[in-house]
Amino acid sequence: MSSDLSGRVAVVTGGASGIGEAVARLAVERGAAVVIADLDPARATAVADDLGGHAVALDVGSAPDVAAVAEQIEREIGAVDVLVTSAGITQRPTPPEDYDVADWDEVFRVDLRGTWLCAVEFGRRMAVRGQGSIVTIASVAGMRSMPLHAYTPAKAGVIAMTADLAAEWGRSGIRVNSVAPGYTLTPLLRERIERGERDPSNLAGESALGRMVDADEIAKAVCFLASDEASAITGVNLPVDAGWLVAPTWRTYDGIPDKR
Repeated sequence: MSSDLSGRVAVVTGGASGIGEAVARLAVERGAAVVIADLDPARATAVADDLGGHAVALDVGSAPDVAAVAEQIEREIGAVDVLVTSAGITQRPTPPEDYDVADWDEVFRVDLRGTWLCAVEFGRRMAVRGQGSIVTIASVAGMRSMPLHAYTPAKAGVIAMTADLAAEWGRSGIRVNSVAPGYTLTPLLRERIERGERDPSNLAGESALGRMVDADEIAKAVCFLASDEASAITGVNLPVDAGWLVAPTWRTYDGIPDKR
């Protein structure tokens, strides 16, 4: 067994940028036929053309859209073996009393509902065939308290949903796992750093490794979980966060030790 994905059809939602694009690129390197499913069809087509893959326009929060795209992919490309649900949106830190409920709803529509719709639509088809792997993209935000009053509960929901679906479909040959990225140097985060909206020293300094995460490091974890190398792994949430989760409590004891 290996992390090779040769001969498999892999759908990556949100695959036109950021973590999703990194996953798509690595999956192609490992032999998969990749479909970039993204709300931005022009960007999806550009990435797909560069990779020799396929592109479809997709609003993950729309049930009719998800159903139509799943049918189209299986009709035109083939049965889907791997689904990676990377489509998502973030929010700025906002006091709850100042946060517009319409914005709250949109985060949940995309991040939680969108993950659910895609997982169920592709998963039910995998279940009929008796095989498949789904990797959801959660976040360390879903594992800790943050001033992100829509994003953190939405991502916590993704983690819980992943475990539920893993149990639901395990006897049908489907493995369902999630990856929880820490602060990842995507183009979006780089832009915010360049605009002075985020302090990179804070983002890196709060982790055990003293750095942020690269998108290709998330991609490696995703492709591992999608592959036969992880054949006995299902229902897990794998943080890929440079040790961000383990570091903050060390401030009580003067912080993470310096290099020996």
